[in-house]
Amino acid sequence: MSERITTTATAYSATEWDLLTFLPGRVIVAAAQPAPGRPQRSVAAGLAGLDAVAAGRAFDSDLVRAVVAAIYARDDGTSPPTAQPTDLVDVLAACRAVVRVLDRHTDPADSAAYRQWVQSVAARVCRTASSAAIGDALAPVDRRFLDRLGDALALR
Repeated sequence: MSERITTTATAYSATEWDLLTFLPGRVIVAAAQPAPGRPQRSVAAGLAGLDAVAAGRAFDSDLVRAVVAAIYARDDGTSPPTAQPTDLVDVLAACRAVVRVLDRHTDPADSAAYRQWVQSVAARVCRTASSAAIGDALAPVDRRFLDRLGDALALR
């Protein structure tokens, strides 16, 4: 890990860092889960989410790049240290917790970049799944999901 990434990561407790680094994966799972009215998800939707996570390497945010580096540094196949539910209510609660952590430790630009990046990860999953099923339009259930996620991430 580079010195800048190490410095970024040490600004957070281990619990806070886990929250920041595991949230993108939890969002992918929540966006890919079956729901009434949601188009059938394919492997392509999950891969689109992973691609969106990787795109964070090019973000103009030290925090986002550090989180992506930490995600890719986890090569041992471990899961989060505690059970990380992926149902929507729990994921939205985790998003609100992340906002509180970011408010305490992060400058506004990095906070906004991280929150927008997480939203973009979910949007890629939803767009890929919807476009495969119904063309260019987002399914209403996906639109509601992204709206709720944006609210929880304080993007609205």
